Amino acid sequence: MPNIKSAKKRVKVIATKTARNKAYNSALKTTVKKATTAIDTGAADKAEAVRLAMKNIDQAAAKGILHKNTAARRKSALARKLNASA
Repeated sequence: MPNIKSAKKRVKVIATKTARNKAYNSALKTTVKKATTAIDTGAADKAEAVRLAMKNIDQAAAKGILHKNTAARRKSALARKLNASA
C-alpha cells in the first residue's frame, strides 16, 4: 500500500476507472452476443440488434474503452455475419 498521498489517490482513481470500464465492457459483450444470437437464430429484429451493437462499439471507441481498430474489426465481423445470413 502506498504511503504518499498522491499515490493513495491514484489507487482509488484507478479502482474507480477499472470498475467503470469493466461494467462497460460487460454491457458491450452482452449486446454483441445478443446480436450474434439474433443472426444465428434468424430473428426478425436481427438488423436492429446489429445496429445497436455497432452503436455501442462506436461509443466504446469514442470513450477510449476500445481501440478504434478493434472497434472497426468487431463491427466488420458483425456486418459480415449479418450479410452472410441474408
